[in-house]
Amino acid sequence: MKIIDALCSVGMTGFYFDDQAAIKTGALMDGFMYQGDPVTDKFSAIRQPGESLSIMLILEDDQVAYGDAAAVQYSGAGGRDALFLAAESAEFFMEHIRPRLIGCDVSTFRHNAETFDRLKIAGERLHTALRYGITGALLDATAKAQKRTMSEIVRSEYNLTNQTYTPIPVFAQTGDERYTNVDKMIIKEVEVMPHALINNIETKLGKEGEILKEYIKWLRNRIVQKRMREDYCPVLHIDVYGLIGIIFNYDYKKMFDYLKTLSEIAKPFLLRIEGPVDEGEREKTMIALKTLREMIDADDRVHVEIVADEWCNTFDDVKYFTDHKAGHMVQVKTPDLGGVNNIIEALRYCLKHNMGAYSGGTCNETNISAEVTTSIAIACEAAQVLAKPGMGADEGIMIVRNHMARELARIKRHQS
Repeated sequence: MKIIDALCSVGMTGFYFDDQAAIKTGALMDGFMYQGDPVTDKFSAIRQPGESLSIMLILEDDQVAYGDAAAVQYSGAGGRDALFLAAESAEFFMEHIRPRLIGCDVSTFRHNAETFDRLKIAGERLHTALRYGITGALLDATAKAQKRTMSEIVRSEYNLTNQTYTPIPVFAQTGDERYTNVDKMIIKEVEVMPHALINNIETKLGKEGEILKEYIKWLRNRIVQKRMREDYCPVLHIDVYGLIGIIFNYDYKKMFDYLKTLSEIAKPFLLRIEGPVDEGEREKTMIALKTLREMIDADDRVHVEIVADEWCNTFDDVKYFTDHKAGHMVQVKTPDLGGVNNIIEALRYCLKHNMGAYSGGTCNETNISAEVTTSIAIACEAAQVLAKPGMGADEGIMIVRNHMARELARIKRHQS
């Protein structure tokens, strides 16, 4: 089965691009917007609409395969590619990529994905968002060509021999609505929650961590009081953006004691803390997470897991943190890896080396990119998958759960 044409259309994502550098240097919120001027290249405002580029591959039998190019909320930060502008990328796609896609045989996926993921134009690799969208469309194309699901294509081409396909726990995020959105998650019995966006010491963590203690106490009690059945026991996963390290001046013993206290408050629920410390560069952050994991694992009274996030953006980063056991789980931030083939490799590597494999991403994606990466999470047996896009909770939960249910129903029919 060959591609006979390739199209693209400019679209929107489920959230926004935010100029992280401007926010970190003190930009104040004004309603849902920010005051002041952007400082990162290509930004026209500190917060601006997220953009996507929908890629459509027309196959010989007139089926259409879809993949969306999208980038993370904090684009242009932390060594990432520059802000992804869809109209600019559409021109580039039509001139340089479309001719290379036409005539491509999509009977198989892996070789095609690796080819476009490594492609260079004028000596430069494609923007990570473009690689994400193109390879996602190629995976969908192979699935349509073979009349199978994307999950089945991944299992087949990467020699994943398990024939049992099961639902993956969904991780939903509240954004700043960390109370109302928790209620939504309890009603819908989300397996992992609430993220909570603990990104400010003064208002969300507390100078001694006291605000987060109270929040976890409220969260634990809210679930116990409002759940419809006693065996609903979600994992409590909270992202603190390195702030625990800051308030305790990077003292490992104090950080450990605080994490232990939080785990006691969270009982009977397992607690995961994402990004407890950020040392400002990859190696030091790895050492910090490795040290904290060793301290936690040495005390069987402590029921808390830590998740690597900052400085763990690429496949090489995932391997680096996994090899050093820097944390109990690694977030595979899907758009940052470029080609979706790299997501597959990263999740497989985590599983092979006994590291929790979290198929994550960003609120600033689309329904199409969420569906592609959910299929990959199913195939690779990820420990959890992010509900995305958006920050309203309901939308992401719906998109990911419904796609997962459809995929599993189709697979069951194929196996019967």
